[in-house]
Amino acid sequence: MSEFRMPALGADMEDGTLVEWLRAPGDTIHRGDIIAVVETVKGAIEIECFENGILDKIVVSPGATVAVGDVLAQIKEEGRTDVVAPEPRTKPISESPDRAVSILSPSIAAPSLPIAAMSLPPRRISPAARKRAQQLGLDIETVQVGPGGVIGLAEVAAAQHLPQPSTAETPQPVKRGFQPDGMRRAIGAAMARSKREIPHYYVSSTLDLSLFTAWLEDANTKRSTQDRLLYAAPLIKAVAVALRSEPALNGVYVKDNYQPSKNVHVGVATALRGGGLIAPAIHDADTLTPDEAMARLRELIPRVRAGRIRGSEMTDPTITLSILGEGTADSLHPVIYPPQVAIIGCGAMRERPWVVDGAITVRRVMTVTVAGDHRVSDGRSAARFLNRLDKILQEPQQL
Repeated sequence: MSEFRMPALGADMEDGTLVEWLRAPGDTIHRGDIIAVVETVKGAIEIECFENGILDKIVVSPGATVAVGDVLAQIKEEGRTDVVAPEPRTKPISESPDRAVSILSPSIAAPSLPIAAMSLPPRRISPAARKRAQQLGLDIETVQVGPGGVIGLAEVAAAQHLPQPSTAETPQPVKRGFQPDGMRRAIGAAMARSKREIPHYYVSSTLDLSLFTAWLEDANTKRSTQDRLLYAAPLIKAVAVALRSEPALNGVYVKDNYQPSKNVHVGVATALRGGGLIAPAIHDADTLTPDEAMARLRELIPRVRAGRIRGSEMTDPTITLSILGEGTADSLHPVIYPPQVAIIGCGAMRERPWVVDGAITVRRVMTVTVAGDHRVSDGRSAARFLNRLDKILQEPQQL
């Protein structure tokens, strides 16, 4: 039996509200299946399962706010039959199917015993569960015990959706959907943590994109309007390919240890309607063709802006790419999004005087900046990456 827990959908997430279960107990589930929807300040996020099995038990009901790491459900390995221990001669009260009835109604639990003669087992409560109950305003005495007579985080989470004793104040309705103020606070907290914990360094280079844009314009003349490529698609591919040669920029820093990634999952910074920013992952971006990268963008961006995000898109990015776009600024110095160890910022493409073969001409250029984590890499790593990216963009037909 394994536990399906509330995932950390970014460094700025502490908890989320379970909106809906998409599978029921007894359903067979497979790795990658979307089985629940969780709402955060960034919107509704579809949560995937990362193992095969059978959804055995749902611990948290819709409407409950659950902390990151708390148990949402239990998953049983497919085909496995749990071993059942022999039933003792005298069955403890705590093993009754309905604990509340067995404790309060001795005629059901033990017909031959008067109430005064009953010996109730002590309630054991984990420190984490007691703290969580206090945070939620739950009376710990109203929480039903779990396996072994222990109240843990799962039992507190399960009790959260139950009616609580009324108070003098009328509870305020929970805000649903995209919350600009909440997102801004979450982003601020994550970026403050980043600047506090990560020793940033910055390396920039201005790249000549004349050959790249000429190739792109020529390719688009042969396509229908709906099939044309935005320059972001081949640029994402080029960045991902360049990262293969600099693994110190592609990975996560967790528990004082750097974990390089074998895959390049590029988180693409995306502005949301109503304000805020989110960076869902384009998985294995280095293996995609420009057309495949464009197809991913066409599917991803409208869905994310509409508030429909998948959990893996938030937890999987190994690096973030922020492209300001046309009509914006020449450059940006982005802040690393933990636990990643690098972020790449691309300014707007501009026409600038440029020296080619000793002569001054006009070229389309872009300033690309790498922010890196000095605990893992240094400026030489970023400089090598930028040089590699420049060479790739000079041969765009190879993408």
